[in-house]
Amino acid sequence: MNRERCEVETERLRRFFIDGDQFEARAQKLSSLVDRLDEEAFSSEVKIFKALADINRLKIVKLLKEGELCACELTVALGNSQSTVSHHLSVLKNAGVIKERKEGKWSYFRLSDGAVIELLNQAKLLINE
Repeated sequence: MNRERCEVETERLRRFFIDGDQFEARAQKLSSLVDRLDEEAFSSEVKIFKALADINRLKIVKLLKEGELCACELTVALGNSQSTVSHHLSVLKNAGVIKERKEGKWSYFRLSDGAVIELLNQAKLLINE
């Protein structure tokens, strides 16, 4: 949200507050929060969440939690065509979720780092709440 629009919307908020001092404090806090929003960071985060929002890609990530696998092993494990698995691997790789290592004509995949595992663990906690 741009700064001018934020100011207009903040003025609309004024009607919800009886206490003018409370409104000023809340408006200042809201303005500070809006200033810290980083649209570029959102783009990267959305890319990651979209990559993980497909059941086949999530299956790949869960399989890779156990360690590096080659593309052919992932194809067998998922029971999908090579081209389908390749597409999903490409989406995950472009989002930075997985890394690829080539060895001759073989491609091996692994999770980028522990943050992906932590993200999955946190999702599990949200489900169990």
